[in-house]
Amino acid sequence: MPTIPLNGERIRLFDRWAASYDESVTGASFPLAGYDGVLDAIVRLSRVEPAHRVADLGVGTANLARRIAASGCTLWGIDFSEEMLERARAKLPTAHLVKADLRDGWAEDLPDRVDRIVSAYVFHEFDDSVKLRLLRDLAGHLASKGRIVIGDVAFPDEKSRYDCHEAWRVAWDEEEHYWAMDSIRVPLEDAGFAVAYEQVSFCGGVLTLRPVG
Repeated sequence: MPTIPLNGERIRLFDRWAASYDESVTGASFPLAGYDGVLDAIVRLSRVEPAHRVADLGVGTANLARRIAASGCTLWGIDFSEEMLERARAKLPTAHLVKADLRDGWAEDLPDRVDRIVSAYVFHEFDDSVKLRLLRDLAGHLASKGRIVIGDVAFPDEKSRYDCHEAWRVAWDEEEHYWAMDSIRVPLEDAGFAVAYEQVSFCGGVLTLRPVG
């Protein structure tokens, strides 16, 4: 996975990656080992129904969005890379795809409330404090009984993350913030979420968040 700079350089990097993204995730090792399994788990755990409105944050080339759309739901997707969005549009011409940056808040072209928010391999760009801030904000855009389902580079605990870091030093990106569930579960619960986590591969997991109350 390329290093993710900030601002314009970051966008240009993903624009360049778009042409080879699908090939690069096929049979990938760390940090994308189990990529397809993670996407399939997001679909299963999100429990999308045909009547649902779904927002895919960081839609990329629509590998997750295409799986979600098979349910017959109404789908919106955002991404900051126009090149990624072009490839997504080719796969899902009827989806509502919007150029926007998750860090800037809820995109105005999205409906104010959705039934599901899904995301794949995006949140590792943010440290835990930013993750929590974004997730609290996103919860305000969920309809009743809604849920957020996130698949990402993630580990059940700090020790697993450390062991993977030691084994994959050459591929590890020190500027990214991979999840360790034992360190973020309580802050998520304190932020008002019921939390469930499923490990899919040695470095990939899926987090399900439901607002409580």
